Amino acid sequence: MTEERTDLTTLEAVQDRVLWLATSIVHHANRVRSTSSGVKVGGHQASSASMVSVMTALYFHHLRGPDRVSVKPHASPVLHAIEYLLGRLDARYLTTLRELGGLQSYPSRLKDPVPADFSTGSVGIGATAAVWSAIAHRYVAGHFEVPRGGRAVALVGDAELDEGAIWEAVVDPVVPHLGEVLWIVDLNRQSLDRVVPNMAAGRLVSMFEAAGWHAVTVKYGRHLRGLFERDGGAALRRRIDQMPNEEYQRLLRSSADELRDRLPGSGRGRREVAKLIADLPDGDVLRAIRDLGGHDLSDVLAALAEADAVTDRPSVVFAYTIKAWRLATQGHPANHSALLTQEQWEHLAGELGADASDPWAAFPPDSEEAALCHRAADRLERERVELVPAPPVPADVGRTHAGHASTQQAFGRFFVDLAHEAPDVAAHVVTVSPDVASSTNLGGWINRVGIWNSGPPTHRIDWFADDTDSLVRWRESTHGPHNELGIAEGNLVGLLGELGATWSRDGTGLLPIGTLYDPFVNRALEPWSFGIYAGGQSILVGTPSGVTLAPEGGAHQSIITPSVGLEQPGCVAWEPAFGQDLEWTLLHALSRLGRPGGTSAYFRLSTRPLDQGLAAVPDDPAAREERRRQVLAGGYRVRAAAGAPAVVLVGVGAIMPEVLAAADELTAEGVPCDVVCLTSPDLVFRALRARQGVGEGDAAFLDELFPPARAAPIVSVLDGHPHTLSFLSAVRSTPIACLGVDDFGQSGDVEDLYRHFGIDADTIVGAAADLLDAGRA
Repeated sequence: MTEERTDLTTLEAVQDRVLWLATSIVHHANRVRSTSSGVKVGGHQASSASMVSVMTALYFHHLRGPDRVSVKPHASPVLHAIEYLLGRLDARYLTTLRELGGLQSYPSRLKDPVPADFSTGSVGIGATAAVWSAIAHRYVAGHFEVPRGGRAVALVGDAELDEGAIWEAVVDPVVPHLGEVLWIVDLNRQSLDRVVPNMAAGRLVSMFEAAGWHAVTVKYGRHLRGLFERDGGAALRRRIDQMPNEEYQRLLRSSADELRDRLPGSGRGRREVAKLIADLPDGDVLRAIRDLGGHDLSDVLAALAEADAVTDRPSVVFAYTIKAWRLATQGHPANHSALLTQEQWEHLAGELGADASDPWAAFPPDSEEAALCHRAADRLERERVELVPAPPVPADVGRTHAGHASTQQAFGRFFVDLAHEAPDVAAHVVTVSPDVASSTNLGGWINRVGIWNSGPPTHRIDWFADDTDSLVRWRESTHGPHNELGIAEGNLVGLLGELGATWSRDGTGLLPIGTLYDPFVNRALEPWSFGIYAGGQSILVGTPSGVTLAPEGGAHQSIITPSVGLEQPGCVAWEPAFGQDLEWTLLHALSRLGRPGGTSAYFRLSTRPLDQGLAAVPDDPAAREERRRQVLAGGYRVRAAAGAPAVVLVGVGAIMPEVLAAADELTAEGVPCDVVCLTSPDLVFRALRARQGVGEGDAAFLDELFPPARAAPIVSVLDGHPHTLSFLSAVRSTPIACLGVDDFGQSGDVEDLYRHFGIDADTIVGAAADLLDAGRA
């Protein structure tokens, strides 16, 4: 990435200062700063130390401005130390690790004083974010004018390779041609609890290579390699190569005399090893066992240069390191969250040339180290990104929703309508699906616009182009807006998060929409939520949903996703019942993407066709606009009793025909009732919280949706867990009966399952009668 030559002696001095600062940031938070709660502040001196050499080589020599780095969570103190030396972080923040308003525990794009390139903290997700970021940049750069991109680098803890998200990303078909992706694995062979017995680094290298990655291993440093060249060196290498991880870590805590006794071992070649190290000075013996390639700056730089030379596929560097490198806790199996004592910290200052009485001292302005920091800061300066506002999203797309149709069908038609009515908006839409595009009704959109090919140009023959039975045409180009991934929901939401961050990274906002089966929202929940936490703005569509997907059975029937949507920060959850509601809410959700203060959205849709006339959308333009406003606020009264209602029926989504049928039956029996259709229980709950003074929302809307003069007992119904709507009782302090699904589903017909779970019209009527009887008692 750079032809700059860096003096290794100067770079090593900077490395020492980075290690000192990172260790001291954690030390101050725990040993100096007091907390009234008495709760341990925490931090990770050991995990930070193992990454110091790699990060020093990256930031002070290798990286350039457009490059972005995902830093492993526990190395955040190293990142902050580097930011300070680069002049980006004010010294006053060095004492604020894990303090309110201070340095976050893990790198954060939105909450740290110097925004990180990637938010990390949930292991595995930060590593894969670099992959999805590379794809997102390729997409936005291929469709719009944006600043030039660079390397997408991820610093990965070796224990993170246990995460399934890692391998789902590594083997996805879109990944093997991403030459800008670089992972560096911190191979310190220790996890949180222990020394990992069988890290099997060679097997990991083979797995990456089999997936099409270029792999580089940096195992032994120059000093140790020099010993390998001497008489007995081959035996020494064989001994260390074959040594169990636990034994190696124990040797790190041995004195020179102990090493002379233990290092030769008891197997073949022990005499040769003993003879080799017998006459070495104590310092050389101690240095030899600690001389791993991940701490040899020259070797690290060479590995980075080798990875840079490979541009046709991703690269991974396995850097052997020592957890708690150069700290008193190195080699200890329980050093993960261990803290240096005051005495150990002061001793470290002497070893690293620092001053414990002035821990935050910068390099002298006229020093070689200061000059290196300034050069690095200049090289890493990024081009200022100006946000190009997304085109305004229309209020509607002009479709008349009539007949019987499901919200999933309306969703599929929406994109064709949008492309016709607002082509400039449609040009910013990018859809993503994990091998379920056709079964989530994206086929028409794909046929119209095609598939995006993120790799090198290829001419792929469509062998089914003349097959009249083929409903979806898989035409690939560099301009198509649909991304088809393998069937891994974590990959879907990982890419969604990064596509939803291009407005802040590249200055051009996209309108990303991902589809998956609603039961698998829970599988995707953590990376989806983390993408929102990191600032990604996107729309996730879960469809089909609920036991309404009756024939599919319990394995494919979602129960708790309405609650998931309601409780997810940074996201508005929608479950429209009718096509017009879906159109209005989806357009509104698109208008909230790709901009400061924007928000993500989650849509829960259904394949059940409903009579669109039940929505009773007004024909009068003013009344129609009023209905649209109510739909976007969270719900509307679809029927009102002639006088005061005796009961209020509240429904959500595909269950509305049963709610309206129950209203008809109650009215026929002389029980006046209002019927409320909620489009977003989430927004109604926020309105309630706002009225209580503990959140943001449209508190005044509650008086429209549930007027005080029409307060009555409530029967709430949805195809999901009944507790989702239990908060409605607090709106007017009225009794409530919550109907829904609270057990695993099974196969059957819709009416059978509705009856089985008690969300049919008869059960709704019975629940209303019970409430009225209880009120009379």
